[in-house]
Formats: sequence, structure tokens, C-alpha cells
Amino acid sequence: MELESNLRDQYQEQLDTKTAEIDRLSAREVELQAAVDKQLETITELTSKATDSQKAEQRARELHNRSERLVAEIAELKQRTKSLQKDLAAVREENKTLTQFDPVRMKKNLDASKKKLADKTSAADLLQKTLSETKKENAELQRKVTELEARVAELAPEDAEAEAKEESAAA
Repeated sequence: MELESNLRDQYQEQLDTKTAEIDRLSAREVELQAAVDKQLETITELTSKATDSQKAEQRARELHNRSERLVAEIAELKQRTKSLQKDLAAVREENKTLTQFDPVRMKKNLDASKKKLADKTSAADLLQKTLSETKKENAELQRKVTELEARVAELAPEDAEAEAKEESAAA
């Protein structure tokens, strides 16, 4: 035991130094472990933030691409709208042209025209009959005038002789 005590006395200082060194290194290890834990926490937090940031960037890229597609789609829709407006104008013009030839109205006008034509035809027939009768009467009157002129011509020499006799008798 004495040997042990001697050895202990000799090495006690070294043991104390080594124990102090071990305590100091243990404390240092605890500090380093705390620093590592803090860094790990920071890394985890930054990783989640980086993940969030990456997600946000990805979302921003997706939204940017979507907005570009929507802008292209809107341009296409505007072009289509212009085309449809031109088509609508053409259809309206065609409709306007077709309504000028509205079958119902044209039928009504045709019926009215037929009625007017029938009235005019009956009036023309009546006038034609009247004209025929008038021509017959005129021809008959012309014949009577001719007969009367002939009769006057026959009676005229007799009248002239009778007048001459009357004049000579009167003279």
C-alpha cells in the first residue's frame, strides 16, 4: 500500500492535472455539443426555410408559367373574339339581306298583288265590254248617219226644187 501511496503522491499531480484536463475537455465537449445542437437546429430551421423558399420559388415559377399560358390564351381568345365579331357582322348582314326576302311578307305582298291584279283585270274586262258596246253603238250610229245623209241627199234635190218653186212663187 505504501507503494500505492507513493505512486499516488508522485502521480497525484499528474492525475489532478489530467482530471482537470478531462473536466475541462468534458465541459468543452458539452459546449461543443451545445454548439453542434444549436447549429443543427439552425440548419434544420434553414433547411425548412430553404425548403419553404424552394417551394415558394417553385410556386413562383409555376405561377409565372401559368400566367404566360393565360396571357397566350387571352391573346388567342381576343383573336377568336375578333373573328367571331366579324362572323357575327357577316351573319347580321346576311340576315338583313334575307329579311328583305321574308317569305311571309313576300307571300302577303304576292296575295295583295294578285288581288290588285284581279281587280284591275275585272276593271279592264268591264272597260273592254264597254268599249265593245260603244264601238257597236258608234258603228250603228255611223250607219244611221250614213242612211240619214243618203236620205237627206235624196230629199235635198226635191227640197231644192220646192224651194225654187217657192222662191219663184214668192217673186
